[in-house]
Amino acid sequence: MTVALPTAYRPCVGIMLVNPANQVFVARRIDMSSDAWQMPQGGIDPGEEPHEAALRELAEETGTDKAVIVGESREWMKYDLPVEMIGQLWKGRFRGQTQKWFLLRFTGTDSDINIATETPEFTEWKWLEPEKLPDVIVPFKRDIYRQVLAEFLPLLRGG
Repeated sequence: MTVALPTAYRPCVGIMLVNPANQVFVARRIDMSSDAWQMPQGGIDPGEEPHEAALRELAEETGTDKAVIVGESREWMKYDLPVEMIGQLWKGRFRGQTQKWFLLRFTGTDSDINIATETPEFTEWKWLEPEKLPDVIVPFKRDIYRQVLAEFLPLLRGG
C-alpha cells in the first residue's frame, strides 16, 4: 500500500543576516539531534507580506530587529522534506517549503542577539563565512542554500 504524499508547499521566508564582516548568522535548532546549523526562516502568516514575515521571523528567532533588508531573491525556492519527516512537521499538510529569501544587513552588536526568546528555536549561534553554509546545513536544504549564496554573494561583494 502506498501513501499519497501532500502536494502543497508551505509558504515561508528565509533570512541571510550578515554582519559588517559579511559573515552569516547561523544557529543550531533546539529540536534536532543532528549537528546541523541553519539561517533563520519561518512561515508567512495569512495577510502578511513576505518582507514583513522576514522582519518578524528575525525578531522571533534572534531576539533582535536591528537589521535592514538589502536584497530579496528573484524567485521563490522550493525544497522537499525527506519522506520520513513529512508526517512529523506541519501536521503532514506540506511536502516541503517554498521560500522567499531576504538578505539583511545587521546594524547592531552581538549583544543585541538573544536566542533565548519567548519560544526559543535555537540552542546556540555563531557567525560563519558564507561559502561554508552548504557544509553545515541538513542535506535536504543544501541546494536551497547554494541558490541563496549564488544570488546574494554578489551583493555582499558590492556587485
